[in-house]
Amino acid sequence: MPERLPGDTWKRNMGNISIRHEVPYHSQWESAELVPDLLAGRVKAEDDPFWYRSGACSAEEYAFWSWRICGMACLSMALEYWGLKVAGLVTVAKEFLDAGAYVRRADGVDGLIYAPFAKYAAERYGVEAEVRTELAAEDIPSLLRDGALVMLSVHPSIRDLPTTSPGRGGHLVLAIGCSPDHLQVHNPSGLPRSSQRFAEVPWSVLPEFFAQRGVVLRPGGR
Repeated sequence: MPERLPGDTWKRNMGNISIRHEVPYHSQWESAELVPDLLAGRVKAEDDPFWYRSGACSAEEYAFWSWRICGMACLSMALEYWGLKVAGLVTVAKEFLDAGAYVRRADGVDGLIYAPFAKYAAERYGVEAEVRTELAAEDIPSLLRDGALVMLSVHPSIRDLPTTSPGRGGHLVLAIGCSPDHLQVHNPSGLPRSSQRFAEVPWSVLPEFFAQRGVVLRPGGR
C-alpha cells in the first residue's frame, strides 16, 4: 500500500491551483438515494422504481448493467456539462459494447476497455478522450485548470473515507475540481450526502486508491 505523505508535502507537490467545474452529477443507478441499500444488499437493483430511465429493456437488464456502468456515468456527466445530449446509461453502455469498449461474457462484462472507449467517444460525441496509462496525481490539477475533466481508476472503497484501501483501481470516478488540500470528484457509486457530489479526497490519501491511470476528457474543438 502506498505510504501516506504529510499534508504539507502534498501541498507543495500539487501547487496552488483551486478550481471547481460545476458538473452535473449522475449516479450509475437511477435512484441515487438507494445506493447504501443497494450496496448492502437490502434492495435489489431491479427494484429501483426508475430503472426505465436508463434505457434498459427490462428491470433485469438494468440490474445487470447498473453495477458495471461507472464509466458511462462519468462520460454522461462530462457530456452534459459541455451541453451535449446523452441517452440513458444502459443505452449508452450498449453502444460502447458494440464499439468494443466492453466484452460481454455469460456471467458478466469485461471493461471498460480504454482504447475503444476513447475512439468511440470521439467518433460519437466529438470529444477528445486521451487514454493515460501512467497518470500521476500531480498531473491532475493542471488538467482541470485547462478545462479537462478526468476519469480516474480508483478502488470503490474511496466512497467510505476516511478508510484504508484494500487495493487500487476497479472503479471510475470523475475529477471535477481541486484545491491545494483536496481533489474533488463525482463518484457514480458514492453515498448520498457524503461521497456522491463534489466529494473531497485529500491528496495525501489518494495514492492508496488511485491506480495511476484514467482517461482525460476535453470538449471537442480544443
